[in-house]
Amino acid sequence: MRTAQLLVSTVSALVLGASVANAACDKMDKVTAVWLPIMQTTAYYVALEEKLFEKACIEIVSTKMESPNQIIDALIAERADFGPPGAAAGIAMIAESKFPGKLKIFGLQGGGIAVNRINDGLIVKPDSTIKSFSDLKGKTLGHVPGIQWRTISRHMVRAAGLDPDTDVKLVDLAVAMQVPAVVGGTVDATLSLEPVGSIAVASGKATRAVVNPVAKVIADPFYSGASIMTTKFMSERPDVARRVVAAIDQATDIVNADFAKIKTVIPKYTPIKDDQLELLAQPYLRGFKDLNDTDLKSYQALIDVFIKEGVLAGPLNVRDKLLTKANLGN
Repeated sequence: MRTAQLLVSTVSALVLGASVANAACDKMDKVTAVWLPIMQTTAYYVALEEKLFEKACIEIVSTKMESPNQIIDALIAERADFGPPGAAAGIAMIAESKFPGKLKIFGLQGGGIAVNRINDGLIVKPDSTIKSFSDLKGKTLGHVPGIQWRTISRHMVRAAGLDPDTDVKLVDLAVAMQVPAVVGGTVDATLSLEPVGSIAVASGKATRAVVNPVAKVIADPFYSGASIMTTKFMSERPDVARRVVAAIDQATDIVNADFAKIKTVIPKYTPIKDDQLELLAQPYLRGFKDLNDTDLKSYQALIDVFIKEGVLAGPLNVRDKLLTKANLGN
């Protein structure tokens, strides 16, 4: 991991004009982060473990949340400065539509079929007759709590030819409760983010009926997670914000370069256990410096679903919500 870290630190410094590896700290700048214990957040875990924030003269106040809504609520209320990788990409834009100019996106996370990275799965019992969303008529489907995955779930059900209001019962389920709910029969299936699918497979009591179902329907790659900062943080402390972005970019490069090695930190932050590490699916992480046209088109496809489902007033162009180098004083 140390070798990969040294290789990528130069790239982040050149792109963002800030080295996170060799900063001399006259003082530590306090920054509050809010995060969700999921695989998409792996770059943040690495940044913490490798002390990339400390090396950038940043003292992180790290607050774990239980649902995507809580992260965005904290950012909009300015109780936190940024949501590291894994914050809710869709909810962020709903919040932006209600409180324009509050948030900026500086990374995307998810998975995809073409890139061979798992983001989500349709989780069922091994002997279930449910093989796809079209088999959910009269069934109960659990999902991550909040409007983002409720909206995605409704869209997935509708795309399978079913009515999400009459054919399927949708249920909010905390991440840690999803596999037990399937196994115990509280729900017939869940639409779950990693590492839930890996936990399900490892348990032998549940399985993925469909891998990456959302990428099959909405966009490939599909991004449900985003790195987000408040415009207040960005405008009032651009130098600190620049160092945060550089640290996350550096950590993202480390994860992408050697996931097999760094994944050992994941049990410390998520429900994954040490003996389940070999089953983990590598997340698809896109740092600020790597975002391209394909990424933004995929993100736009998600937002268009929110508009189509009536939870977001359109039009909304995600490119207008993207952090720029100019925002950071570069």
